[in-house]
Amino acid sequence: MADIGTDLQRAITVLTQGDLVAIPTETVYGLAANAYDEKAVVKIFEAKNRPAFDPLIVHTHSVSEVSNIAREVPDVAYTLAERFWPGPLTLILPKAKHIPLLVTSGHDSVGVRIPNHPLTLDLLRQLPFPVAAPSANPFGYVSPTTAQHVQDQLGDRIPYILDGGACDVGIESTIIRLNGNEVEVLRLGGLAVEELEEVVHVSKAKIKTSSSNPAAPGMLSSHYSPRKKVLLGDISENLLKTDPARVGVISLQEIFPEVPREQQIQLSASGDLSEAARSLFSALRTLDAQPIDLILAEPMPEHGLGLAINDRLQRASYQGK
Repeated sequence: MADIGTDLQRAITVLTQGDLVAIPTETVYGLAANAYDEKAVVKIFEAKNRPAFDPLIVHTHSVSEVSNIAREVPDVAYTLAERFWPGPLTLILPKAKHIPLLVTSGHDSVGVRIPNHPLTLDLLRQLPFPVAAPSANPFGYVSPTTAQHVQDQLGDRIPYILDGGACDVGIESTIIRLNGNEVEVLRLGGLAVEELEEVVHVSKAKIKTSSSNPAAPGMLSSHYSPRKKVLLGDISENLLKTDPARVGVISLQEIFPEVPREQQIQLSASGDLSEAARSLFSALRTLDAQPIDLILAEPMPEHGLGLAINDRLQRASYQGK
């Protein structure tokens, strides 16, 4: 199994030697490798069993480093970076020539962000390279929000997990592509669309949620899935069609008396969507480990982080998988 700790020098050594380290961010734990080293990046795809057509996000520690990762960076990108970085926002930009095509899945663009986690920022400042880092979980499964989640699923495939505690945001970054003065949302995430709209115009017609040929990570229709089937909809109605003793429930606030209490998870008793986002992936993992046949989940309110939570629940429950 992987070693778990807070030893930055150990993490630096492992990454510099071309191997993998799981790193904490405010969103989810990432599986990091030297973004300039194609052989190291290959190990990410092997460890996760991730298809090569699904691109990776490159993480760095300062806006001044973006010019080493991307080219022709527009002014609006710097405006967004000043407002939202470090934070859960990924910008899709034209890639620099030395970024391996494996990182971008053959695209001429690359996803870049600065994560908002003190331990990982300290790590990145001490490395002579940025890191490519998708979520530190087997491809398609629920993303990890603690070091133990990583250990449980990838501990036999990687040497070191940098433990930064539980993730504050709990769902992946929002990914956007810039088209002139308009912003296209490629993945809903930890930064609410309403916050973006305070700075730039967001084309509501261009908020994408899935693709068979993704330009950014996390765009596939079936993703973020536990092993148990997830049914998204009105929980009360769906309980009429099931055995309540054999289901788990994920709700925002409501408790359902016909379902055993230990098989129910309220994402936020107060209805706080930020708290709900932090709790979502852990809830899916908890219920996935219980002796139940089905997970019933309800849609969240369609505003703020509720949009991103619904996006994850819809893909977890994708009927085509």
